[in-house]
Amino acid sequence: MLMPSIFGENLFDDFFDFDYPFASFRSDGSGLMKTDIKDTDQGYEITMNMPGVKKEDVKAELKDGYLTINAATNRNKDEKDSKGRYIRRERYSGSCSRSFYVGDQVTEADIKAKFEDGTLKLLVPKKEEKPAVEDKKYIAIEG
Repeated sequence: MLMPSIFGENLFDDFFDFDYPFASFRSDGSGLMKTDIKDTDQGYEITMNMPGVKKEDVKAELKDGYLTINAATNRNKDEKDSKGRYIRRERYSGSCSRSFYVGDQVTEADIKAKFEDGTLKLLVPKKEEKPAVEDKKYIAIEG
């Protein structure tokens, strides 16, 4: 449900304590998978913050020169009393994705990835684009 916002912040953020992995991601996407990309001599260092996400919920894929990072989560927070009746039952399911063009020359084996304390770090090497070889084709002229 979309809530009205005042000055870019949700009016009800201070009233409710949401303990969800993607709770810090506002509906406008400004907090979604915050990423820093550093250009070094060897390549690019990509640092992506994913608080509350487990390593097994993160997938990285390289296809057609695009590096795509996906994070998905399913959380249940069940609390029961001594007779097994629910006091509170909350469920959350969400996913997010980011893509970066890294070039057609980069392979999966070239990219190094490490996930630690809710932060994904990727090292993507720089690869020189091979110039397309111009294959001249001549037409035979009779006469």
